Amino acid sequence: MASTSEIKNGLCLDYNNDIYKVVEFLHVKPGKGPAFVRTKLKSLTNGKVIDNTFPSGHKISIVRVERRNYQFLYKDGNDFHFMNNETFEQIMLEGDMIDNGDLLKDGETVEILFHADEERPLTIDLPQYIILEVSYAEPGERGNTATNVTKAATVETGAEIKVPIFINEGDKIKIDSRTRSYQERIK
Repeated sequence: MASTSEIKNGLCLDYNNDIYKVVEFLHVKPGKGPAFVRTKLKSLTNGKVIDNTFPSGHKISIVRVERRNYQFLYKDGNDFHFMNNETFEQIMLEGDMIDNGDLLKDGETVEILFHADEERPLTIDLPQYIILEVSYAEPGERGNTATNVTKAATVETGAEIKVPIFINEGDKIKIDSRTRSYQERIK
């Protein structure tokens, strides 16, 4: 058992007979009344995100997880195939375990969280930033840059991303895998 002072982003905990991962947290100490910790928890079994508030000092049950590096091999229907970088063992996981799985390209290294006691995969963490090539983008019009104008572009994996109007086919762009947002153009 641990207390709320140990809560941090990425921590996995057992709550309401389910395993949750802390997405966001905030320690709040109001001027009046006791302190508390406001959290946003994501279920690792069904993907639902809930908001929860723990009183300060509340006991929580931390789930022991192991992070292992795997290389993405290929996608077969809704199944994703990965290979362990150390043992070369291959595993297959369902697509609903992966957030933004359409951003994965062959050979990309990901972290898979395993429940340490049961040896079962819980979730897959993509790298924070992924560099992909734009395979299709509408041509931009000159003079339309007074505001932050965006357009839809398709990247090499088939995912559609909103990009600034100056991005063209063949450009390499950096994408934030958590928000699916354009970050910068790579020279």
